[in-house]
Formats: sequence, C-alpha cells, structure tokens
Amino acid sequence: MARRNYATIARQYAQSVVAGDVPANQWVRKACQRQLDDLARFKGRGSPFRFNPILQDTQGRKFRPGDNLCAFIELLPHIKGPLAGQAIELEPWQVFILTTVFGWVRKDGRRRFRRAYIEVPRGNAKSTLSSAVGLYMLTADGEGGAECYSLATTRDQARIVFGDAQQMARKSPGFRARYGVTVGAHNIHVINTASKFEALSAEGSTLDGLNIHFGCIDELHAHKTRTVYDVVETGTGKRDNSLLWVITTAGSDRAGICYEVRTFVTRLLDGLVADDSQFGIIYGLDEGDDWGTEEALIKANPNWNISVRPEVIGPLQAKALQLPSATNNFRTKHCNDWVSTDTAWMDIRAWERCADSSLCLEDFAGEPCWIGIDLASKVDIASMAIVFEREGKAIAFVRHFLPEDTVFSAANSQYQGWMNSGRLLATPGNVTDFSMIEAELLDWATRFEVKAVAFDPFQATQFSTRMLAEGLPMIEVRPTVLNFSEPMKQLEALVLQAKFTFDNDPVLTWMVSNVVCHRDAKDNIYPRKERPENKIDGVIAVLMALNRLLLDSGDSGFIEQGFVAL
Repeated sequence: MARRNYATIARQYAQSVVAGDVPANQWVRKACQRQLDDLARFKGRGSPFRFNPILQDTQGRKFRPGDNLCAFIELLPHIKGPLAGQAIELEPWQVFILTTVFGWVRKDGRRRFRRAYIEVPRGNAKSTLSSAVGLYMLTADGEGGAECYSLATTRDQARIVFGDAQQMARKSPGFRARYGVTVGAHNIHVINTASKFEALSAEGSTLDGLNIHFGCIDELHAHKTRTVYDVVETGTGKRDNSLLWVITTAGSDRAGICYEVRTFVTRLLDGLVADDSQFGIIYGLDEGDDWGTEEALIKANPNWNISVRPEVIGPLQAKALQLPSATNNFRTKHCNDWVSTDTAWMDIRAWERCADSSLCLEDFAGEPCWIGIDLASKVDIASMAIVFEREGKAIAFVRHFLPEDTVFSAANSQYQGWMNSGRLLATPGNVTDFSMIEAELLDWATRFEVKAVAFDPFQATQFSTRMLAEGLPMIEVRPTVLNFSEPMKQLEALVLQAKFTFDNDPVLTWMVSNVVCHRDAKDNIYPRKERPENKIDGVIAVLMALNRLLLDSGDSGFIEQGFVAL
C-alpha cells in the first residue's frame, strides 16, 4: 500500500517548477514540462504508454509501479548523518524523478524508460536514492534472476552505492525477511529468485557478458573512458525491463562519455531529438546566474536545507569567492557547473557565447590574416589556426590533424565523431602526415593575405624551410612565458568583451576547457594541461597567431578600437 499519494506529489512539483514557484534552472523546468506534456499526450487506449496504472504481480497482487517504488523506499532507513536509523522520507523532487522513471509503462507492463540520467550537485542524497532503487530492482521488481550492479572505474567508487545498500539491508530485518535477502561481504542476494546485487569496477572485474537488470553508474563524470557505460548499455539490452541508472555531479571533461550523455539529454529536453526510452533531468544554474548568491545555491540544490545545509555550504561559498583556486571546485560540486578544470583559465560559458556556427572561412577571401601552427608530435594532435581582424573583432578558424591509427585506438571517444564531422582531419598511417598541413597552408596562402605564419621551431625545422621556399612569412614563436602571457590575457579579455568569435569548433572548445592558467610572481601566465590526454594544441595555435596579430596591429589603431582593452 502506498503511504502517500506520490503521483499527486510529483504532479504538483512539476507544476510548481513550471510556474516558477520552485526555483529551478531551464533543464529542470523542461524535464517537468516534458512530463506534464506527456501526461496530456499519452491518453486513451491507442496510447503506447500509460502512467502509473494498476498492474498485477505474479502472485495476483495489484499495485501502481510509481507508488510502489516510492512506498518501498520510504520503508528503508537512512544510514548516515543525523537521520541515521530513521525511515527515508522522499522529497517532492525525488518523488517526481522516481514516479516518472518507474510510473510510465508500455501496454505490456514493461517500463517506458530504459535509461535515466540525473545530474545533481554533491550532498543531495544521490547515493541514498540510488542504493534504495537498487534494492527495489533486486527484490520487488518482479524480475527472476535479477542481476543488479553498482559500476564504476574503481573499486572504491563502485562500492559507495553498493555499501549504502548493504547497510540499508542490514538495518532492515523486515525487508530481509519479506524478500529472503542475505547480505554478504561482497554481494546481496535472494536465493529464491537467484537475484544478486554487487559492486563491479573496470579496475578488477571482467565486465563483458553481463546480463544486467539494473546498472547504476555513480559519478559518471569521473569516467575517463566510455568503457563502463557502453558495457552497461549493452548488458541491459539483454533484458525486457532493465534500467540503466546514471546519477552524477558535473565535471570538467567535455570530451568524455558523461558530457556526451548530458548533451544528448539537453537536446532531448530542447525537443531537438526524440527518445521515449531516455529520462533526463539536470539540476544546476542557468547562464548568467550569480553563483555567489544564496539564491543560486537554492536553485541548484533541490535538497537545500535538508541534506544540503546552508551553514556548511555558505562558508565554502565565501571561501570560493575569495580564493580563485577554490572557485571551480565549488562551482562544479555545489552549483553543478561544468567548468573547465580545477584551476581553469577560461570562463567556459563566456567562451561558448563567442561561438558562431554561421561563420564560413570562404567569406574572408583576400583579407589579411595571421596563422599559428603547433605541429606537436607526429602521434599527437597538430593544429593550425587562422585569425582575422574585422571591425575590432578577432575571428578564428582552426584545423586539427591526427594520425588515423590514433583516431581509432585512442581512449577519447570523441575523436571518431569529430573525424566523421570533418572537425578532425585524419592523416593515413600511424604518424601525422605534415604534407597535408603544408597543402592546407599553401591553399590558405592563395586565398588570403597572409601577414605571418607563427610556428614553434621544435619539430618544425624542415617544415618551415619548405614553407619559406614557397615564399611564406614564417616567424618563430618559441613556447616561452614572454610570447604567451600577453596573448593569453588578451584572448581572455576579448572573450569576456565578446570581441572574439570562432566557428563553434567543438574540438577547440574542448581544448580551451583543458587549459590551466599558471601565474608567476610577475603575474605572467602560461598555458598548460593537467593530464596528457587533455589536449590544448588548438589553443596554442590560436595564441601564436594572436601573438603576431597583436604585434602587427600595434600601430594600426586596432588596440585603440578596444581589441586589447583589459
């Protein structure tokens, strides 16, 4: 029996969010609006879906799936904090998620949603919710031989959700007796139905071949590869009523699997794609929100003043306002902002506002330009940037080159997608074919007025010699603080002033998000990356071109137009 009218609670929550009575960002509003639209759209016998209907289990007992899940969870105990030992009481936002994901069923009674993506800041009881859902899927979902897993890349991460479920089960004798549950050190199992709940990691487990009924991926943003997600997505495809449950905070890797899934969810909520099997909701801030206010924290954290305590988060916010080194970590964990890195250089939201998909390189024929080339190593990304100045703005286009063998063998799941879209040019073989870059550069020289071609002499001696022979103005720009500090500062200023634009190149955006800004005692800065896989070659190429543009425009009035105003 349902303890409360959960469907009504969920509907009222959705209506309050859409009406603006509950502070929420655009993605939460759109998720709520999607549910309200679906409730109006899917009605009658001809509808492919029904919401929270009365179903019957194998023993003839009647129940409503959304209500059944919520009532089940509210019989489980909290296991941490001041509420430890008390029964869980679901908040309206949690009821909304649970009844939406579990309440929608097809005509045959199977769930509509097979994948759920939930993004919410730290402290909002993510693990508690996931653990409780896992126990339900193990015991009360009517699945014989249910295989339920908490999955992650490391053992410790995988055991967080599983460990909470373990403690819930151990502290619930009624639950164990009702379903015949045995709690072991490394699994929870039900002998009568041959069902189990375990923690698995890519670190020490063989994940292939799993027949998954419930796959919970906690903190997907921390996954450096797509391996675990792909295994779970494939493994759940073997069951008729399986669920891939992803619950995560924001992160920094915009080339990773988490941001890929997140992007799909945002497109789904925007109505740009259709997928009736995917549920998604993203808590956080809207563009332009001031993360330094309490209003922003209330908006981003649905469990504000419940599990997210103002007296704890407030001092962390004050610290982040005073210490730049703490800013991005706070914004990521407590505001759910996807910032670039822990010590990032660029305001990524301001950068994304500079994107203009309508820009076309052919429209700049005959105009003066400055080119920067970062050849990198022959097995890494090489980038060539061309920068124009028009009406006090800098406009950049970048070409990226990578050996074909590296594209298909790299852990970065986006390389192949970027290659297919033409953003990443694959050169044949296992080393970068510099002749392709030379051909592109010579082609540009015939179409534009090339003022300077900036290059790093490292690994480019023969390249520069051949280009000099072709009459191109090749100029060495060595990777020193002196050469990069001013262009970095100016590019940041241009972006913030909306005096820089680029053609919405996703590879360049990813690279910008990877740049770490280090300052010395004289306030000079220099671009670096925190990990080898975080490529920044396109940014280096833009900065090299900008270095020459700034020098060449010093006497032209370009600076007076505000191009380098700080």
